[in-house]
Formats: sequence, structure tokens, C-alpha cells
Amino acid sequence: MVTNRQVLAIAVPMTLAYLTTPLLGLVDTAIVGQFGDAALLGGLAAGAIVFDVVFNTLNSLRSGTTGLVAQAFGRGDTREEQATLLRALILAVTAGLLLILASPAIAAAGAWFISPEQAVIDAMHAYIAIRMLAAPMTLINFTLLGYVLGRGEGTLGLGLQFLLNGANISLSLWLGLHLGWGIEGVAWGTVGGESIAAIVGLAIVSRRMRGDRRPARRDVFDLASILRLLSLNGDIMVRSFTLLAAYALFTRQGAQYGTVTLAANAVLLNFILFAGYFLDGFATAAEQLAGRAVGGRNRTAFSRVLLLTGIWGFALAIAATALTIAFGQDLVHLLTTSPDVRALALTYLPFAAFVAISGVLAFQMDGVFIGATWSRDMRNMMLLSLGFYVVALFVLGEAFGNAGLWAAMHIWLIVRGLSLAAILPHRMRQNFA
Repeated sequence: MVTNRQVLAIAVPMTLAYLTTPLLGLVDTAIVGQFGDAALLGGLAAGAIVFDVVFNTLNSLRSGTTGLVAQAFGRGDTREEQATLLRALILAVTAGLLLILASPAIAAAGAWFISPEQAVIDAMHAYIAIRMLAAPMTLINFTLLGYVLGRGEGTLGLGLQFLLNGANISLSLWLGLHLGWGIEGVAWGTVGGESIAAIVGLAIVSRRMRGDRRPARRDVFDLASILRLLSLNGDIMVRSFTLLAAYALFTRQGAQYGTVTLAANAVLLNFILFAGYFLDGFATAAEQLAGRAVGGRNRTAFSRVLLLTGIWGFALAIAATALTIAFGQDLVHLLTTSPDVRALALTYLPFAAFVAISGVLAFQMDGVFIGATWSRDMRNMMLLSLGFYVVALFVLGEAFGNAGLWAAMHIWLIVRGLSLAAILPHRMRQNFA
């Protein structure tokens, strides 16, 4: 029987782990900012955007591994858990090495898209050239996190994330600030942090593969299983890229209303990211527990997962909305000193505050469908919701300006959640017949 304790044992540690992520960006910005060179800060920001696009898309390695491992865990199939991990690690290393080879082209594409000044381009190229060396380790860490979360080991996942982010921050401070390496030191700090976390994580999981429980080579290289992993990751990659495209469109349309509107929306997007880090913890719990129920063909447990993650998710979304309303003004004043940007951001603060409630069903359904490995449905509904979003963005934007853009975002999130929820009963009948 799925219990509140099981949900919280996964959700709470991972919420804490996800909340450490924005701290990295703040520390890196603070380090580079000490050198007083706007071009270096611009290069760091531009480089970070490039890596957000690349690695958020490839974060499918984490999600896909979680779903497949959770299902094997639900069946009590330890060898398949480990075989899934080994397949994903091979894919992670291969993709990471390809990213290193493609680093110059990725940097050039980023410079073309962002189109900054030459000094910013130079700093961005230096940052990307070094940080991309960590690509295999970054993808290994995605895979390891997916494996431990698939087994419901939220505390171990939290420990690995703390190690990763802690080592990253410590090395970046030492190399970037203490030794004076600047943006290159921050990049090398990321390489070191990712490498330390990957080595420790691999050492932990490798101890489980000793003796007769270790999967045979033929199990690891089973063609049907490899194709399933690739298909699952491909679907999730499309979903992730669509997600990034939606936010890019929102930013682009906001820019059409002027620099002040663009800046105000950028400030408010931080509130959405904040809410997302909270909701991701419960989405992760839904992934593992739904996957376990599907693997064990336990309809009762699956229904219980839906109930409990829904209750906790909505409770947390309401709390996030209340916190945003209560402290939003203070945070807006902290994030910008421009009177015009502050005034406009506060005007649209309620739109940002209620995004958590509009989006909670989408987060929960994403977790459930990833855990159940119904990735094609998730991909298709994401594309469908993007279609609704684009129409709403232009129609409501034309009619109501920036308020229309925010309304379109709410419509996008609601359609994402409701469209997946609508096909859920059919999938349940198919899988638990």
C-alpha cells in the first residue's frame, strides 16, 4: 500500500536537492561579478543559457531511467534494474563525448542566436570550451540520479545532489575567486564538481553489482531493451525541448512590448522557477511510485499514487502561491532596482503567483506518465498543449497585451494537465486489465 510517508520520503529530499540548483547560478554570478567586467558576466549568462538548452533537453536520461528502473523495482527484478542503469550509462557517456566534439559548433550556434557583443562572445566561448568537458560526467550524474530515484532512494539522491552542488560551489570559489581564474575558474569548478559526484555515485552503485545479481552482457545489450530506452528518451527530449520553446516564445513576445515589460517578465519568471522546484519533488515521487505500481501490475497502488501525489501537490501549490503573494513585493525589490520594472512586475505578480496552482496537475501527470513509461502520450499532449498555447499567446496578447501573455501561460499549463488526465483512464484500463 502506498502511504504518505513513502511519498514524502521521496518528495521532501528531492525538493531540497532541487532548491540547491539556483544557488549555483547565484554563486557563479557573484564570483564573476567581483572582477567588475560586464563582458564576463554577459559571457557567463550567455553560456549558462546554452547549457540550459543542451542539458535540460538531455535530462531525459534522468527521467527515462527513473521510469524503467521503478518498473523493474516493482517487479522485484534486480538484474533488470542494473541492466537498465548500465544501458543508460553507456548512452550517457556516448552522448557526452559527442557533445565535447560538437562544442565549437554549439558555442557558435549560441553566439549566433544570442548575438551579443564580441567581448561577451569571447568570454562565452572560453566558458563553454571548458565546461563542456564535463558533459559525460553531467550525463552520468543524470543517469545515476534516475537510478536511485527509480528505487525510491530519495535520501541518497539528496546526498549526491548536495555533493555535486557543494563541490561545484567550493571549487568555483577556490579557482574562480581565490586563485583569480575568473570565468575559467567557474567553468573548471563545474568540471570538478560533476566529476567528484560521478565518481562517488559510480562507486556506490557498483558495489551492488557484485556476485550473481550482476546482469549478464547479453542482458545489458538486449536490442529490444536498448530500443525502448532510446524511444523513451527521444519522446522525453521532444517534451523537454517543447517546454523550452514555450518559455522562449513567452520571452520573445514580451520583448515586443518594450524593454521594461521584458525585464518585468524576466523577474517574475524567477517565481515560476521557484514554484517549479517545489512541485518537481512531488513529480519525482509520482514517477517512482507510479512506475513501481505499473511494474508490479498493481492498480490499487497506482490509484493510491494518483490520490496522494495529487493531494500533496495541490497543497504545496497553494502554499507556494500564498508565499509568492505574501513576500512577492519584497523579492521583486530584491531582484531589481529599476522603479519602472518594479512597478510593472508588481502589476503582474498575481499572474505569476497562481501559476503553481494552474500547473500542479501538469507536474503530477508528467511524473505519472514518465514513471509508467507512457512517454509517447506525454510527448503528444505536450505538442497539443503547445498548439493551444501559441494560439492563445498571439490572440490574447493582441487583445490584452502582457496580461494576455500571462493568461496564455496559464492556459498552456492547464491544457497540459487536463489532456494527460483525460487519457489516463484509458491507459489504466490497458495496463491493469
